[in-house]
Amino acid sequence: MFDDDDRQYTVVRNHEDQYSIWPADRPAPDGWDALPVTGAKSACLSHIATAWTDLRPKSLRS
Repeated sequence: MFDDDDRQYTVVRNHEDQYSIWPADRPAPDGWDALPVTGAKSACLSHIATAWTDLRPKSLRS
């Protein structure tokens, strides 16, 4: 897969509070909600590293 560092990404989160990044020019995939965090891949991954501290799915934390 082509990895372009100049591309803009959006942070997305699913119902299990799991995070990922998604190309900002595409709608979030089914089951994922776009968060108001958009930018370079490194900035989005940095946000995820600080926000997603418990990697267990939400259903396992309850």
